[in-house]
Amino acid sequence: MIVVQKAMEKSHLYNVDGFGVKNYNYGFIAIISLVLFLTLNLTLGYITYQAELGLEASPVQSYSDAIWLMIMSSTTIGFGDVYPITLVGRIAVFVMFILGVGILGGLGAVFANKIFGFADTNIKNRELRMQNTQIIAQNNELAKKLQQLDEKLESLTKTLK
Repeated sequence: MIVVQKAMEKSHLYNVDGFGVKNYNYGFIAIISLVLFLTLNLTLGYITYQAELGLEASPVQSYSDAIWLMIMSSTTIGFGDVYPITLVGRIAVFVMFILGVGILGGLGAVFANKIFGFADTNIKNRELRMQNTQIIAQNNELAKKLQQLDEKLESLTKTLK
């Protein structure tokens, strides 16, 4: 477990801030996601094209049709103009639908986080909580000092009477 944690820290996928919170490197994750998305589209498109190749009834007549099918499947648009008729083609579209939606949803979350700054709000909240803790500790110290001063004043007033 410790080896895995050290490997993740060295991968630069995240760093740990002063509050002990993991802050992920969203730029790197976005690039990896895009590369994975393109690789899946090209690979599954090729598999679908090969499975549908030579079938006159298939709307997938070229590699570009297969790529179009994969992109439409991953974005959940699915115009219906291109669709597989073989089992292998349908399985490839199913895999692309599941994985593509996940990848594109993750990319959308990364961009929304960057645009709307949800992470910044969390950091500010953690900073405020830390400041509040410091203020409470300082107030407790001041209360003790005030109590000590009050006790000294009482003892002085008793000696003066």
